[in-house]
Amino acid sequence: MIDRSTSNSLFEEAKTVLPGGVNSPVRAFRSVNGSPIYFEKGKGSHTWDADGNEYIDFCCSWGPLILGHAHQGVISKVSKVMALGTSFGAPNEYETILAKMIVDNHPHVEKIRFVNSGTEATMSAIRLARGFTGKNKIIKFEGCYHGHVDSLMVKAGSGLATLGTSTSAGIPEAYVKETIVLPLNDKDAIHAAIETYGDDIACIAIEPIPANNGLLLQDKEFLLFLREICDKTGILLFFDEVISGFRVAFDGAAGYYGIKPDLLAFGKIIGGGFPVGAYGASAKLMDCVSPDGPVYQAGTLSGNPVAMAAGIAQLEECLKPGFYEGLESKTAAFVDDVQSYVDSKGYPFHMFHVGSIFWLSFSNKNRVRAADEIASNGAELFRPFFDALIERGVYVGPSSYEVGFVSEAHTESDLTLAAKAIKEALDITFA
Repeated sequence: MIDRSTSNSLFEEAKTVLPGGVNSPVRAFRSVNGSPIYFEKGKGSHTWDADGNEYIDFCCSWGPLILGHAHQGVISKVSKVMALGTSFGAPNEYETILAKMIVDNHPHVEKIRFVNSGTEATMSAIRLARGFTGKNKIIKFEGCYHGHVDSLMVKAGSGLATLGTSTSAGIPEAYVKETIVLPLNDKDAIHAAIETYGDDIACIAIEPIPANNGLLLQDKEFLLFLREICDKTGILLFFDEVISGFRVAFDGAAGYYGIKPDLLAFGKIIGGGFPVGAYGASAKLMDCVSPDGPVYQAGTLSGNPVAMAAGIAQLEECLKPGFYEGLESKTAAFVDDVQSYVDSKGYPFHMFHVGSIFWLSFSNKNRVRAADEIASNGAELFRPFFDALIERGVYVGPSSYEVGFVSEAHTESDLTLAAKAIKEALDITFA
């Protein structure tokens, strides 16, 4: 077994001052009954931990590093800007440059407001939807995660058109009552909810590519249905593209599927590895945001010049011809390699993917579209599988529900070695 004693020691020290020893729960490795790996260095598609172990990294900081670690263009741009100062609490030209890059290349964004995280982006977008429509309730879907916002930390209630219940302590019932939670891919449930609460629904919020609870790929037809029913009712269609935005295409799932949302939230990739989120929409909608309009939203570090510079450098690469086609092609080849082996062995396992996002699913199903379709024993099977991958120098997110990401930096050799490691890990898991 590889030596992880330094990581273990660092974790024990962290637990004395941080809740659970971490600043985000999944990092604690409890889903895999282990202790976290402490990383010290990343370059390209590889990372090195505190004990000197090297890994092919498919976490990529949970998606932002579409160019890989320490990309020279990003590092160079950030270093140049950082040398002039890290923050001013005032406008800077880089936030305008990044905004124009997005607005000029995304057909559904006319104005954009930068914040500091995906959670801030979705929270602010929901407030804007309510402020613009004058309505209070929102529809979200079981299996979609929109950050740790009080009104969005809600799970489904019983019945097709009931309000949900909180998934966290500390959330007032009054907040929860404004959120309607429905199953994905269920048109009848949407009709029932609108019939019951339609006069007070501000927006329908969805991850168009749900990737926070497995990869629950939806039919385009379902997304088109959402667009049509929003058009009929005056409800806003809100695409949470914190993960899918700039990942499956520059214009995200909206462009990938050819569907126009009214409101979008972004994060991850637009920060180039720094904490950045954003929400955007038509000028008419965004003009409701302060200081132009009555919907208040602010942030001390929003539009931070260093983070904006990182985003500019990264998106410049993403805009190059063939960038997304290349990513999707090598991801498909990687997935096909693994899946062919799985099929030959008859393992209850499927490797789903869209663009450069993939999910390692312990299931016989060739399509999983809803949270309740995820195999109940998936988490149990994932634990020995994850351990076997770590021993073979492959790092994925430490949970069976997390997706993986292929970056521009992943080489054919990386993907061949990773596919081999996955095959061997599956052999061990199903031995």
